Amino acid sequence: MSQKRGMILAGMATGALWAIGLLWIGAQIPVPIAMIQPVLMGAVFGPGVVLMLMIARLAQRRFGDDTAIDGQKLTGGAAVDQAVLTNTLEQVVLALCIWPLVGFFLGAGTVLVLGLGFVVARLLFWGGYHLSPPLRAFGFAATFYPTLFAAVWVILRLVSG
Repeated sequence: MSQKRGMILAGMATGALWAIGLLWIGAQIPVPIAMIQPVLMGAVFGPGVVLMLMIARLAQRRFGDDTAIDGQKLTGGAAVDQAVLTNTLEQVVLALCIWPLVGFFLGAGTVLVLGLGFVVARLLFWGGYHLSPPLRAFGFAATFYPTLFAAVWVILRLVSG
């Protein structure tokens, strides 16, 4: 196994542990089910702010670069920012599809923690990608795995009755 693959695997494994920790912490936070709607809105606010920061950074890069101002293909750090934005948008859409039922079945506290964890993980993904592409593995896994594990947990609860 190459050193790069080893770094990516370590990031993925650490992201899986992060996911388990987030779900465990979220399960400990008692939030009345009547609060699910405001909690869901609050949980997706953080990811929305991260998207806004990424969009703003990309717009700033385009504005400041004569080779990109007219919509040309991005290069260098701007291309990394575009890739991060695209992946973050994918993760936000996934969260919006999954988190409402997670909140209903696993508790609103779980969704609140997922939202906070999302913000931290996405910022680490963004920074890691700029430092060295294999370092983005943790941020990716720490964003994707909590939603994945929560979805599996909901499915298991639905199947088991």
